[in-house]
Amino acid sequence: MKIVVIQETVKMPNLTAAEVTEHWNQLKKLPNVELKIVIPEKYLMPEEYHDIIGDADAVLGLWVSDKVINEEWLSHHPNLKYIATLGHGFGEFDVEMTRRKKITITNTIYGAQTIAEYGWALLMEVCHHVNVHSDMIKKTDWTKLDERGMPVERAMYGNVVTPQIELYGKTCGIFGLGAIGLAFAKMASGFGMRVISYSRHKKVGAIYSFVEQVDFDTLLRESDVISIHAPYTAETADTFDKEAFSKMKDGAILINTARGGLIDETAMMEALNSGKLFAAGLDVLRDEPPVSDNPLFHTDKTSITGHIAWLTKESRLRAVDMAIENFIHYLNAIPTSVIN
Repeated sequence: MKIVVIQETVKMPNLTAAEVTEHWNQLKKLPNVELKIVIPEKYLMPEEYHDIIGDADAVLGLWVSDKVINEEWLSHHPNLKYIATLGHGFGEFDVEMTRRKKITITNTIYGAQTIAEYGWALLMEVCHHVNVHSDMIKKTDWTKLDERGMPVERAMYGNVVTPQIELYGKTCGIFGLGAIGLAFAKMASGFGMRVISYSRHKKVGAIYSFVEQVDFDTLLRESDVISIHAPYTAETADTFDKEAFSKMKDGAILINTARGGLIDETAMMEALNSGKLFAAGLDVLRDEPPVSDNPLFHTDKTSITGHIAWLTKESRLRAVDMAIENFIHYLNAIPTSVIN
């Protein structure tokens, strides 16, 4: 069996490509396996995968969307029967077509806690701006003394330069109560927040008992903080549009670690400018990487990072190990995490 692994470039200070490759090499322990690991230097266009995958039976690490999972693209790889994306999320594709071709496609639920923690870090940044206050203390010259031997800048100590927001007793709304949303909800509950959520399907089970499941309008109307954890689909695109923002509490906080396309960025900018939104913490944008200047970059009401919520060393290696485990389950005729 020919297996191709597309190993994403490592851009982390505490993890090397060699460490990731070492984990992928566990596949060599499988019987009758011919393994090829490829580390592209750039994002690949759909047609650029053809030479890499060739006549492989399985590919792990492929981004799943209709740009690659379609009749024309798959015609170049007639032997392909297993495809794994290393992400939680994936794009839309022709599910029925892949079933007809008897191709199994899986995803990897590796980082619910990691991504939720990062979302919470964005919320803490919005609420406290710790680095702003740290820089103020560290960059002030405390050696300049007045005639009494006191620091000239003593008034700076204990000064608050951004509003400090307490979350206790406020309402946290979760849009999408999947694994990541549930992890974020637990954090909110631990901070003494009331937790409400909206999902397309109601969640059932004791683990959700502390969450009040509501309709979308109620989520918008009652939440002081809204954190987005839903997949990006044709149905969820631009869910947070001008109408949605108009229904929110004045001064609400929005956190997004899911997909940028769930938010109409023009409408969000208007909501920030009007005060309808107090602030937004965003790890994702509509265009990634940005293809032009973005008004969201020029306001102190946003904290923006480059889609890195999932990038801890632990989660990166866990994703590889889980992808391998999923593949072994497939070989043993008990496939798991199947998305088609």
